[in-house]
Amino acid sequence: MAGSTFQAAVLRETGAPLSIEPLTLAPLEPGDVLIRMHAAGLCHTDREAMTGAFAVPPPVVLGHEGAGVVEAVGSAVQRVKPGQHVVCTIYAACGQCYYCRHDQPMLCDMVVPNHRAATLSAGRKRLRDAAGAEVGHFLSVSSFAEYAVVPEAAAIPVPDEMPFDRACLLGCSVITGVGAALRVARVGLGDSVVVVGCGPVGLNVVQGARLAGAGAIIAIDRRADKLERASAFGATHTMLGGEELATQVRAITGGRGADHAFEAAGIIGSLQDSVDCTRPGGSVTILGKTDPNRLVELRFGSISGERRILRSSLGGAKAADDFPAYARAYLDGRLCLDELIDRRLPLGSINEAFEDVERGDVIRAVVVMHE
Repeated sequence: MAGSTFQAAVLRETGAPLSIEPLTLAPLEPGDVLIRMHAAGLCHTDREAMTGAFAVPPPVVLGHEGAGVVEAVGSAVQRVKPGQHVVCTIYAACGQCYYCRHDQPMLCDMVVPNHRAATLSAGRKRLRDAAGAEVGHFLSVSSFAEYAVVPEAAAIPVPDEMPFDRACLLGCSVITGVGAALRVARVGLGDSVVVVGCGPVGLNVVQGARLAGAGAIIAIDRRADKLERASAFGATHTMLGGEELATQVRAITGGRGADHAFEAAGIIGSLQDSVDCTRPGGSVTILGKTDPNRLVELRFGSISGERRILRSSLGGAKAADDFPAYARAYLDGRLCLDELIDRRLPLGSINEAFEDVERGDVIRAVVVMHE
């Protein structure tokens, strides 16, 4: 495969559309896995990289929700083999550094520097453009391409019967939302849950709470159409964003407030709403994002009463365990994935689809590269 040409969506300049162009591969290094990418989800984080809100050095191939088939492996790879169906994870943790030993793989000493520099192992890049110049790897995945090279730990096998266009969603939005409910907040049987923001992450929090056996699952959003979808994912109550949210939540939860609240909108005001809807002793998990330099204010009285505020970037992900389990839950009819996809499109239409993402008109659009 080294030297062969394939198509990819390259970010050449911040603020510009992606460029569909031919790339080639350098020879695989010992720990590399080459994946023939079949499907990739369009995530808002990719859009942030395009606008500059998420800093990544161009040129770089974007995309971090990807699923496909292993085409070839480096000489030291042992966990996967050619022909296996895999889903990519952005956290190819080393398992040995301080953070990995403290069960915080998202902070891995090897992963974070590579992400910032758009490189793979040893700080090197495997992609080349038509002029022979290096092209970077986004979050160690770069799924907006017909082929991708990832570290061994980033390729997680899933059952062959798992459809690729649904499997790719496990890589970010599903594991972030479902994982936030199951792994981070540890929603328990009968617990009450509030989800503020019903985009792709929020909807997956809703179904994570359902899988956990939560009692009241209260979905809040500014758009009625998203609340309708939240009901299909397991919400027992829905509310349009506005005033008196906390009063309505207390009325549903016996006067106390919710055991768990999840902020999934990325709006400063929705964080205060999430805290206000939580009972004393409850937890607030922040999933949404805003400008990293923006100051966040909360009424001090609202965080009293032993409330716990947590921030989670990928749902406490343990991809090697979670991806196969979530795939099986989908195949068994317990996890909703078909309902997340609004649009399937070829790679050449990716810029048009990102306009829908920016407007919030789709929950997930998926690029399909190989059937």
